[in-house]
Amino acid sequence: MPFVRVWVHLIWSTKNREKMISSELRNTLLDHIKSNSKIKEIWIDTINCISDHIHILVSLKADQSISKTVMLIKGESSFWVNKNKLTRTKFEWQDEYFAISVSESIVSKVRSYIRNQEEHHHKKSFSEEYDDLMKRYQNTVAAI
Repeated sequence: MPFVRVWVHLIWSTKNREKMISSELRNTLLDHIKSNSKIKEIWIDTINCISDHIHILVSLKADQSISKTVMLIKGESSFWVNKNKLTRTKFEWQDEYFAISVSESIVSKVRSYIRNQEEHHHKKSFSEEYDDLMKRYQNTVAAI
C-alpha cells in the first residue's frame, strides 16, 4: 500500500462574496462539513470560516483529486444548508476556489493561519487577501 501525504490549503468564498455565514451558522456548518467529510473519507486537518469565505487544510489520499474533493465539500454543504433552511436566502458557494500545496515543514503555520481567521481579517479583507495570494502565486508560476 502506498504512503501518500499531500497537504492542500483550500479557500473559497460564498457566491458574490456575500456575508452569508452568520455566527449562528458558522459552527453548525463547520461541524457538518467535518462530519460529512469523514463519511466521504476526506481528511480535514483544520477548518475555519468567517462570514464570506472558508479555509480548509486537507490531506489527500492517493486516489483523491483536488477538484473532486472541493466539489464534494462545496456541493454537499450548500445543499445541506438550503435543505435545512439555515439561511434566509439561497446559500451558494462561488464556483471558483483557490488551492495551494503546503509543504510538511509549514503545516503548523497554515493551521495557525486558518485558526486565526477572525483576527487576520480585522487587518485585511478577503478581497485583499485573495488578491495578495493570486499575485504571490501567479508571479511564482510565471517565474518557473
